[in-house]
Amino acid sequence: MHKRTRSRECALQILYTIDISGSLANDALATFWIEHPTFAEEVRKFSNELVEGVYANIAQIDKTISKYAINWTLKRMAVVDRNILRLAVYELLFKDDIPPKVTINEAVEIAKKFGDANSSKFVNGILDKIGKETKRIEKG
Repeated sequence: MHKRTRSRECALQILYTIDISGSLANDALATFWIEHPTFAEEVRKFSNELVEGVYANIAQIDKTISKYAINWTLKRMAVVDRNILRLAVYELLFKDDIPPKVTINEAVEIAKKFGDANSSKFVNGILDKIGKETKRIEKG
């Protein structure tokens, strides 16, 4: 498994914990790495960057998701789906060094692994709309 893929999976688990427990991002990060001490520093660093980036921009990220999640509120979404979307929207809006198609593909694969039977389609549909609107999706 690629280090960035593993980083995204760790970040999702941390975001999920924050979402369901109401804990602070720094506390959730510290606890996760204490409980999972064997990950490479590169994985830890990128995971931390993603989690911190999501929470530094949560209002804009949630507003963007809400705009494109027609007939869905954030609270009504499955916790896993909501946090996969937050992670991917952070990348789409703020990480110019990551190609949008990579972000969307990674999010869909993570949804297949951690979500329910419909998660990958749900996540893909919303991210595709956001990606097209932000005009960062490469043609072809």
